[in-house]
Amino acid sequence: MSLSPTREIFVAFLRLGLTAFGGPVAHLAYFRDEFVHRRRWLSDAAYADLVALCQFLPGPASSQVGLALGLQRAGYRGALAAWCGFTLPSALLLIVFALGLAEFGERLPHGLLAALKIVAVAVVAQAVWGMGRSLCPDWPRRLLALLGAALLLAWPGAAGQLAVIGGGALGGLALGTSVPVARPERLAAGIGRRAAMLWLALFAAGLLGLPWLATTFAAPTLALVDAFYRAGALVFGGGHVVLPLLQTAMSEFGRIDQETFLAGYGIAQAVPGPLFTFAAFLGAAGSATPNGWAGGLLALLAIFAPAFLVVAGTLPLWDALRTNARARAALAGINAAVVGILLAALYDPLWTGTIHGPRELALAAIALAALTWGKQPPWRVVAGCALGGALLL
Repeated sequence: MSLSPTREIFVAFLRLGLTAFGGPVAHLAYFRDEFVHRRRWLSDAAYADLVALCQFLPGPASSQVGLALGLQRAGYRGALAAWCGFTLPSALLLIVFALGLAEFGERLPHGLLAALKIVAVAVVAQAVWGMGRSLCPDWPRRLLALLGAALLLAWPGAAGQLAVIGGGALGGLALGTSVPVARPERLAAGIGRRAAMLWLALFAAGLLGLPWLATTFAAPTLALVDAFYRAGALVFGGGHVVLPLLQTAMSEFGRIDQETFLAGYGIAQAVPGPLFTFAAFLGAAGSATPNGWAGGLLALLAIFAPAFLVVAGTLPLWDALRTNARARAALAGINAAVVGILLAALYDPLWTGTIHGPRELALAAIALAALTWGKQPPWRVVAGCALGGALLL
């Protein structure tokens, strides 16, 4: 019995939401394997276009790519199904942890978290190799990728990432390279320009109006929504970059102490899915209302709302722009730069923060072999390496 498109999207993203460890770069690799290679929902070039767009936008890049994939497949319902499937497993786990923090303790088996990070190394290595072969077919673009990786390693952070992408666009224009698309795949299913402008207007209204409402009415619920909405709207570079904003906001409100904040951040590293779901823990663990389930879900919706608004608002514009000849030339350079970003992330923080000795190196090699030559699905490799890490590391 075949599933409806919306249910198919939810099931696919739910599987990833339960198994996709390793942070945003690893998530992009998981998405590529699942939706480009296994399900063939879109081409490698169209997927690279989505990744390039979401690298420019504020918010959680991997979650935005997931939203865009859902939109491309089944419109607004598809976006909602993709977000729920990918986000809710980790969010619900973090809320439960927040509610039972005193009893939960540190019960994860020794080596389990290290093994999950090792899987991420293998997944990203496979993605770098595959995307490099597809998006850097000639030496000029390979050179752009290598220069981008070197620049990002020397200048880490969101600013360096934007510089690499901008340099890739200029390099693509200078080289005159392009990726011809005879029948470009439409990425914004069912969204017209008028609707896109409305979503962008709502994004700006939330960014400007929520602080005024929170100050004017002095309501704790509005203050909570404002803090998490701004955190989701003003951050470039993914989940780790949002932490200082969240820590400052929680301290200002007196909602959570430093020890609880760090405990939640630690467990957020051990669950699959996007790191932005850390907001659910903070909303649930707060000492002031709203907290508990209501606070956790409210914080979760507030921090992800800008991601949806900005993706729905920019995808139709991106659809038109990416078919332009000069835009395609720039996009070819940007895609090469994205490969460089992945390569830099593979080295630092994934390799440097994970591979500390021969055991880790051996487990990473086994995982990479299982993915590449064994053609094993990522979830099976995750499960096998998690078990091996819990027993051996």
